[in-house]
Amino acid sequence: MATYLDEILVAHRHAAEQDERDLADLERAARSATAPRSLSDALRTPGLSVIAEIKRRSPSKGPLALDLDPVHLARSYEGSGAAALSVLTDHDFFGGSFDDLALAREATSIPVLRKDFTVSLRDVFDARAKGADALLLIVAALDDRELGEFHREAIDLGLDVLVEVHDDDELERALRIGATLIGVNQRDLRTFEVDTERAARMIASFPPEVIAVAESGVSSADDASRLASIGFDAVLVGEHLVTATAVGTTLRALVGHEVGERPSVRR
Repeated sequence: MATYLDEILVAHRHAAEQDERDLADLERAARSATAPRSLSDALRTPGLSVIAEIKRRSPSKGPLALDLDPVHLARSYEGSGAAALSVLTDHDFFGGSFDDLALAREATSIPVLRKDFTVSLRDVFDARAKGADALLLIVAALDDRELGEFHREAIDLGLDVLVEVHDDDELERALRIGATLIGVNQRDLRTFEVDTERAARMIASFPPEVIAVAESGVSSADDASRLASIGFDAVLVGEHLVTATAVGTTLRALVGHEVGERPSVRR
């Protein structure tokens, strides 16, 4: 039976196959874009950093905030202490767009991550050309050649790359390509169910020099505090924020918890 991830990847890979835009033109546009803001630097500041997400819908839960104003929400996030923004640009499954990303970036001074399913070099160049400061590479969605090539090209363009993993095997693949910014997604992309213990199980395997991000499953200040205490540098939070009745208050409760010592097995 097809999973959520299967369905999404089939759609994105089909779109990539149909994309006839000239790769060299896209690369030139990417290299001439405004200099990116550093996501890595933003997440290295003292205390737990929050990457606050602009997310309109979910494949499993349906509409979350279809009518959100990306400018208002981005400014609210920045004013309430977000270190960076994450913007969904997938339209068919998440209701996002590059318009959301462009508007959010223009309205703020913090780095913006393009949150999407990157499956081709055109996706990498397009992200930079359209204003993203960082992009997401999902290890489960890519083979080793794609993962290495997309990561290398993105870094060469000046983008930061959040490499997303779900288990220790995927973490090993991320480390082999030299990833220095790695997120543990506690949401299983095949079932879209959340395992709130996944991040805790994996943190010990992170080298101390890697910026560790916990994704999904953060729904309270206690969750944020716990993840900080075991060594996570940042959390990426979407649904908890876009569905909150008081976004600023909710976000401020997540920001700045003291990051604990990471119990790395690689020291």
